[in-house]
Amino acid sequence: MNAENTALLRRYRAQVFTATWLSYAGFYLTRKVYAVVKEPIKVQFGFDDVHIAYPWTVYLITYMLGQFLAAWLGKRMESRRVLLYGMSVAAACNIALGFLVDSHRASVFLWLCVTMGIHGLAQATGWPHNVGLFANWTRRSERGTLFGVWGTCYQLGAVIGKGLAGFLLGWLGMAWSFYGSSIALFASTVLFLVLARERPQSVGLSLEDEAEPDVPPPDTKGKSAASEAPLPPGFVSSIVAMGLIYFGFKFVRYALDSWSALILNEQFRLSPEISAYLSTAFDWIGFLGVIVGGYWSDRLPGARRTPVIFWMTIGCFACTVMMWLVGLSSATYFVVLLGLVGFTAMGPDSLLSGACAMDIGSRRQAALAAGVINGLGSIGPIVQEPSIGWLKQTYGLNSVFLLLVVVVFVTTVATGLLTRYERGRL
Repeated sequence: MNAENTALLRRYRAQVFTATWLSYAGFYLTRKVYAVVKEPIKVQFGFDDVHIAYPWTVYLITYMLGQFLAAWLGKRMESRRVLLYGMSVAAACNIALGFLVDSHRASVFLWLCVTMGIHGLAQATGWPHNVGLFANWTRRSERGTLFGVWGTCYQLGAVIGKGLAGFLLGWLGMAWSFYGSSIALFASTVLFLVLARERPQSVGLSLEDEAEPDVPPPDTKGKSAASEAPLPPGFVSSIVAMGLIYFGFKFVRYALDSWSALILNEQFRLSPEISAYLSTAFDWIGFLGVIVGGYWSDRLPGARRTPVIFWMTIGCFACTVMMWLVGLSSATYFVVLLGLVGFTAMGPDSLLSGACAMDIGSRRQAALAAGVINGLGSIGPIVQEPSIGWLKQTYGLNSVFLLLVVVVFVTTVATGLLTRYERGRL
């Protein structure tokens, strides 16, 4: 490749990384509002812990099902087009949610559930197809580090989303918590339309990679070539195993993400706004775990990811035990341990759903692998939401954190078995 093409490739890669980073960060801005406004919605509409969990549970169910739909679409449509549809619908859903919480209608609960269901389907396009675009523009040997940096989109997106929702909640009220995130996502959608390209071949370039020589040719009909690529040996068993392990990570991640602001508000008598800000400790420290995990995995021979996943999961188990033992004794302990769990959980979370999904097959199959892994993992958030609502209401918060300890312990054992299996497969 001559110097001119190298410079052009570098420029397009920077554009795609920026566009996809803003795309998934924008998805997170709209996704995080409901966790921040749970307590005000409970008060305004007279819901209990079980009822307030229902709309988010509906969202999580459709999000999980949408992952498999997104994987199927990846075999028939360009990821760029799927993402444009998904971003637009997600932004529109949050505008509708803003109208609903401001309406005070008797039927608001039903329509909250319906709108959240549509929102879940739209959000499901985000991860597999951004991962698919990322895979098209990267080499295997660099993905851990690059994806560690890129993966900060969902930590910083969560931080900004919660902070923005908390700020607008205190300034303009609940409805504007939803409206503000939609405005930001619409802006990201416009930038994505301008900057993103499907693959290097779309602009007359190529990205050689000795580890993945089977780069698909340009597709003038706008359809993906993934369906033409044969699945490598062990592909199905590996992505199913990773998806089941990812269940544990997403269970814990969504549990703390969904309930930490409410716990800070109720357990430590903090205001909803302050609770929203403090709950971002999980994401602030978590994004460092993503960077460390990605960089660490690229330094291992053959860019192996599973040993890093295993050792970080052991750390997550230790931090979760500490949260169960002392986390509820003070707001300071809770917030510090929330950040440490974020650091040790988000590194493996990002590797499983990102670099591992891209590495396990060819670039053509990245969206498919990411969709299946994320789809199986997304059963975890569905289970946690009503389970934690019921446990919290029936047995108290101590039982909630004991459940998290059990989930992380089982996940730690499973990551050890995956590491051993992958070592034998190499």
